[in-house]
Amino acid sequence: MSDPRDAARPSGATLALVPLLGLLWGFNWPAVRIALDEVAPWTLRAAGMLCAGLALVVLALATGRSLRVPRGQWLRLGLIGLLSIAAFNILLAFAQLAAPTSRVAIVTFTMPIWAALLARPVLGEALDGRRLLGLGLGLAGLAALGWPLLQAGALSIGLLYALIAGVGWAAGTVLIKRYPIEAPAITVAAWQLLLGGLCGSVGMLLFEGLPPPGPFSDATLLAFAYHVLLAQALAYFLWFEVVPRLPAGAAAMGTLMVPAVGVFGAVLFLGERPALGDWLGLLLVVTAAATILLRPRRA
Repeated sequence: MSDPRDAARPSGATLALVPLLGLLWGFNWPAVRIALDEVAPWTLRAAGMLCAGLALVVLALATGRSLRVPRGQWLRLGLIGLLSIAAFNILLAFAQLAAPTSRVAIVTFTMPIWAALLARPVLGEALDGRRLLGLGLGLAGLAALGWPLLQAGALSIGLLYALIAGVGWAAGTVLIKRYPIEAPAITVAAWQLLLGGLCGSVGMLLFEGLPPPGPFSDATLLAFAYHVLLAQALAYFLWFEVVPRLPAGAAAMGTLMVPAVGVFGAVLFLGERPALGDWLGLLLVVTAAATILLRPRRA
């Protein structure tokens, strides 16, 4: 007789989608930077979030999920979406215009650290030894990355945008745990992405106007298509349909790939040459996130 636990074990093909997700989101960093050379930031983010939100709406309808959100919970959905989706994406577009993509990716990935810190006053979660170690490693990573830049007078406002984006994502994540929304996760994400796309569209009309018809270079068109179709629509599809079926540790490992892939992508496609402090900061930040995300297995 077969082991009944085999039915709960994810297949090799399912597990292979975890590193695929890490690659999709990791290479999105250089793709966005390439697209920003010819596509304005508000326009790029409006298109990306609207397409991703619509893709999730189609997926929810195709799988029989309800798009309904309880009437009294729209305000919290909007606030959380503004923090973790709209502000996060829009700030990172401007961050990449003002700072090297590799450094922006490293600073942004302090998100789990701020989430653990905010969980203390909001959720009452204790800062145990594991979280304190992660916080210390994360701060050391920021210091390793930022101190040489500060000494050289090269500390860019783009890194501040990235830091604020990471804190905003963390705040949204903690708030949705404190004030949960009684709807499927894919439904919540779809509405939040559509809200983010709406914010991006308003910013586009106010600050950029209607996007020009082109012409755009082949590199820009390819990067834009990758960002919208693969890094947004496909990646969110995988995140909400495949990753929930996996063990938490496996999903976390895919997440931990993102900043490393982003840095290597910036080296390969953008010609960036991270300094020693950047590599050290990357190592410390990823280790800090792993300390927080990869919880020890319990009996």
